[in-house]
Amino acid sequence: MEARTRTYLEGRFGDYYRRSDVSLPPAAERREWGHIPWSAGATRMVRHQSLLDVGDLGDFLHRTAPQHVYFSSARFADPGASSMDEKGWQSADLVFDLDADHLPGVDPETTSYAEMLAACKGELLNLLDFIDDDFAFEETEVVFSGGRGYHVHVRDPGVRGLDSEARREIVDYVRAIDLDVDGLIETESNRGTTRRVLRRRGGWGARVHRRLVALAERLREMGEDEALNRLQELDGIGEGRAQTILGQVRHNFEAIREGNVEAGGPGTRILVDALATEATEEETAPIDEPVTTDTKRLIRLPGSLHGGSGLVVKALSRDELDDFNPLEDAIPERFRGREIKVNVTEPGETTFDGDTFTMSEGERSVEECLGIFLMARGRAEKIKE
Repeated sequence: MEARTRTYLEGRFGDYYRRSDVSLPPAAERREWGHIPWSAGATRMVRHQSLLDVGDLGDFLHRTAPQHVYFSSARFADPGASSMDEKGWQSADLVFDLDADHLPGVDPETTSYAEMLAACKGELLNLLDFIDDDFAFEETEVVFSGGRGYHVHVRDPGVRGLDSEARREIVDYVRAIDLDVDGLIETESNRGTTRRVLRRRGGWGARVHRRLVALAERLREMGEDEALNRLQELDGIGEGRAQTILGQVRHNFEAIREGNVEAGGPGTRILVDALATEATEEETAPIDEPVTTDTKRLIRLPGSLHGGSGLVVKALSRDELDDFNPLEDAIPERFRGREIKVNVTEPGETTFDGDTFTMSEGERSVEECLGIFLMARGRAEKIKE
């Protein structure tokens, strides 16, 4: 990035903070603060600061106009101490991080930024299912990171004292690492005898059970050839097993709907194993393990600007999620309404502010919010006006 571009962005970030009211996180005075300035050369993090060192946050952000702003997930006795051992760790929020360019099946080289963000939002909704249904966390905050994805902060008192190993168990559960299908099955009493059934009250057992019932209902409505073909799409089910399972589904549907994995013979259990594999492929959330297991992580401050996009790190209510489009709704209003000149150095297709267009190389006059987006992402340089 050229010096003129860096100076311009720093100035405009300062203007944004002069008119923005950035809210503090809970227990802000017990958290470590950090920021990255607009400096030439290697990225330099300024950290080990407390709110006492920073002073009034709004004034600090206006004066320093940082490229990135962070606060710690942890709460400390002395957050401004110069070493982690001296800070006196007390507790930490549980933080989940989803990055668009780390999603399975997404190749950053061939997938556009807009497409990656759309895929990441889908994974966010999967993650929120776990947070709400499996863990029943209550004190949560969803944040668009301003760059490649989303953060979810969990501040329930019951999770703040968890160590890294306990947090890793949560990661393993959400990502279905080494999922024990046998553990999803329990023995229950039934009219004087016992039977083996899927756990249906929540968790992965409930997920597999929903798939089992939905598939059984569809199979009963299909013709035989179509039903057999559908079964053979599942892992480990060939033609012979498909015929056996289809017969069990049609003659023992009520038992299957109750989650009975022994209904009619071994075919139902084979089907459960296949659907468990399908569920773990489609319903896990590819969260970043190091972020969640780190009890002292620095995470982006909601309301701040992301120096790699010029977009707002935006906290979102659950009602906003369905319609939220980061490349429209996270654009700072402060950067709208006037044209600037930039030199486009990386041409190509761009999706921004509700439109998709091709940027050609060379000098261009664009709306400032688009110009800042291109410059921050390394696709343009500022032209002297």
